[in-house]
Amino acid sequence: MKQQKITYRIRQDGVVYETTEGTEGNECERLTQDIENALGTLSNRIHKPEYYKSQQTVTDVTLQHDQDQT
Repeated sequence: MKQQKITYRIRQDGVVYETTEGTEGNECERLTQDIENALGTLSNRIHKPEYYKSQQTVTDVTLQHDQDQT
């Protein structure tokens, strides 16, 4: 798993900018959801190119078929 990083920049007028690194797809929104809710109303969201990449999920599946079953 990649290292995930959230960076916050807070302007003097109180506006908070949030940037994520090491995430793909909507993983960035899930990662930052709690802090965004605590900070208040979200006024704007700009997605980086990584947002549009699909997340790769690796799942091991074993299938067994019994040919004697009717």
